[in-house]
Amino acid sequence: MTFLTKHETNQSKMKLPTTPLAILLVILFSSCALRPIPSEHTLVQMDKEQTTLDNLGNGKILIYNDANILHTGDNTSQLNIVLDGKNLGQLRAKDYVIVNLPNGKHIFNLRHLDLVNMRSEHEVTVTDTVKVIRVKPTVTSNKLEVTNELPTNWKKYDYMNPGN
Repeated sequence: MTFLTKHETNQSKMKLPTTPLAILLVILFSSCALRPIPSEHTLVQMDKEQTTLDNLGNGKILIYNDANILHTGDNTSQLNIVLDGKNLGQLRAKDYVIVNLPNGKHIFNLRHLDLVNMRSEHEVTVTDTVKVIRVKPTVTSNKLEVTNELPTNWKKYDYMNPGN
């Protein structure tokens, strides 16, 4: 018969709650995965080396996801984009896509999952000078900004998987 000291008994009790807590954390972080949507737009395929500001504009627009470390760690960096009522696709962190858009007003609906659906709607007026749009999830919503500049760490970006 084994007798446990009071110290040994307390140690074994302290280990029990960590297992359910670890399981809860795994479920919580994996539940933030957003199901991809397939693109319904005609996407422009261009070699990354040819993707320069000189080759963009006049309706050819690059859109990139500039999610930061706060969102990449827990899978909330994935943004589903609906453009003018049609799926554009899902941009993960450091993904980009190029699309042709005629001049005029366009509606971007962005969605990411962070325990709840974070949805936002953005109106962008496209002109011949619009070249680059930056999108990113935020803590309370999503952000869209016409920057007309490639990201500073452009080499780390990849073209969106159109099969999403």
